[in-house]
Amino acid sequence: MDHGPDCVAVTPYGRGAGSSRVRVFQWLDRIGTDFAVGSYLSLPDSAPSRLARRPMALARAELRLAALARARHRRVLLHREASPLSRGWWERRLLASAEFAVYDFDDALQWDRGEGGLVRRLAPKAGKAQVAVRQADRVIAGNAVLADWASGHQRDVVVIPSCVALEDYTPKTSYALHDPPRLGWIGSAHNEPCLLLIAEALEEVHRRTGARLTLVGTTSASLGALESFTDRIAWSPDSQRIAPAGMDIGLMPLPTSAYSLGKCGYKLLQYAAAGLPAIASPLGVNVGLLTELGMPGARTQDEWADAILGLLESPAAERERVGRAARDVAARHYSYDAWLPAWAAALELGPVP
Repeated sequence: MDHGPDCVAVTPYGRGAGSSRVRVFQWLDRIGTDFAVGSYLSLPDSAPSRLARRPMALARAELRLAALARARHRRVLLHREASPLSRGWWERRLLASAEFAVYDFDDALQWDRGEGGLVRRLAPKAGKAQVAVRQADRVIAGNAVLADWASGHQRDVVVIPSCVALEDYTPKTSYALHDPPRLGWIGSAHNEPCLLLIAEALEEVHRRTGARLTLVGTTSASLGALESFTDRIAWSPDSQRIAPAGMDIGLMPLPTSAYSLGKCGYKLLQYAAAGLPAIASPLGVNVGLLTELGMPGARTQDEWADAILGLLESPAAERERVGRAARDVAARHYSYDAWLPAWAAALELGPVP
């Protein structure tokens, strides 16, 4: 495969961050280690509070970006953004410095105008995403919604979904309900408030069935009244691998917003990889994914309560049918094995072994 030591992947986070792990590290693991990786601070996120505690590390990270831009690599893959402090200058310099430059994004960064803390307002993601899309030789978008926007600024855009490695998830073997039933969710502290969008439905299901929530992510309580029936598991590769098989139903609620339309449906694919029946908000990519996976969507509190109760009250054989069929779809259409040739072609790496 034609990828030498002068190929570099630049990502804002370390392997512990879902976006960088899924969109960069997992691919590089499959093609060997000839890509150098420039991971800003190698942190799981770029929360302003984390950055503020590391002024010297920030300075060193900015100097490393300058060195990368001067190196003029043969091939550069930039994921999301080069620096949380940049307003587009690093993205432009890095992509312009390469013989062949690819920009990859998997969220609606073009609609992120900097809501939140001071760092977000000073360096919003929308402007730098547009700079990167225009400067790159090719753009890889995580879904058709993102690709449609990128195509307004770049002629060469390809869609490659956020993929799952089925071997990273223990497949569910028993579909008999736990006592009490287990409703599950996987994600970061940043996205956890999405569960509050369906709080009334969850409380109703808990009242009627005793169902509890299992959250794989942060161990810090943040869900108010829902905490009384919530069990938390700290995220790790092992907990992500094992926990879904111990759930009865996966959950993926989303707010009705432009940003949600750009989501890549990754939680649904994680549940599917474990063979876990799930319910999601039918927004953006989720609309098609729910149909492909044979899973229900829900918008209102009543619809969420009805969908959860419907799956809980279904025979175990029906939940098993849904779960196993979804796992098969994930393997055939959303796995790294299925998309590796397309990803290698997008990076112009030559044939994969």
